[in-house]
Amino acid sequence: MIAVLGLALGIIVGLIVSPTVPTELQPYLPIAVVAALDALFGGVRARLDGVFDDRVFVTSFLSNVVVAALLVFLGDQLGVGAQLSTAVVVVLGIRIFSNAASIRRSLLKA
Repeated sequence: MIAVLGLALGIIVGLIVSPTVPTELQPYLPIAVVAALDALFGGVRARLDGVFDDRVFVTSFLSNVVVAALLVFLGDQLGVGAQLSTAVVVVLGIRIFSNAASIRRSLLKA
């Protein structure tokens, strides 16, 4: 219940404050969001499988975001930023859809 209240409060504050992302960080934000969604779906899947561990979830969440951002940064430094960003999104997208399928199977028993 506390997490839901925190989420609602965060959304409300975000809508009121309307934060802006600095131009230098804008290429990394979509990758960070996709990495965070991957960790979120993995956490939901683990919860439904009965193996959820909050430490694993937090470290997975943070490490996914940091590693994805570092890969995009490295790609920018090597001059292949767009291609590496696409690769990161594809890999994380595959993981998200895999977890979503597992969640669907757990919930619908199908």
